[in-house]
Amino acid sequence: MPLADDLERIAAAAGHRDGTVVTGVLATEPAGGHRVYVCAFESQAGERSWLALDAHGEPVRSERDVREAVSIAALCEVAEESSFPGDLDELRARLVALRITEAPEGIDEAEDAARDLQHVLGAPPHVASPERLDEIGRAVRRLELALDPTAPSPFTEAMRSAVEVADALWADVAAAYRGSLDYP
Repeated sequence: MPLADDLERIAAAAGHRDGTVVTGVLATEPAGGHRVYVCAFESQAGERSWLALDAHGEPVRSERDVREAVSIAALCEVAEESSFPGDLDELRARLVALRITEAPEGIDEAEDAARDLQHVLGAPPHVASPERLDEIGRAVRRLELALDPTAPSPFTEAMRSAVEVADALWADVAAAYRGSLDYP
């Protein structure tokens, strides 16, 4: 089943609960193909709440499973947003123009790396997973090195702060989780 259809299925399973509506569904695979969907709800008053569902549309009660799903979703989001500070289409066009006018050494590698990163990022939706995070990281680093092998990595700096983003999202989810969580 295509991911978009799967997300619609889970959104329908989450449904309207206690006067709230589903405002988002994030697909995650934090560990070995174990799919967890993190669903955001909003009340008419604008209050947000959360619920994680398994592949069968049943609520996830394990604190560890929910926390891992929320964490990988946040890390992948930061990685996607930090992968390149501009427009990859524009970069690719500038690289082509540079190849045509000046043909500097390494331009083919830079063009390939930009194309590969664009391919890795793709069009949403995506399943947030450790494998996706690694794939983005490898593609970004390859592009950074192709563009300037001596420059520090802005992506690495962004990912250092990603743990704080993941912790903040987890705090929000834990505080407004729709149901009880089983803590180990």
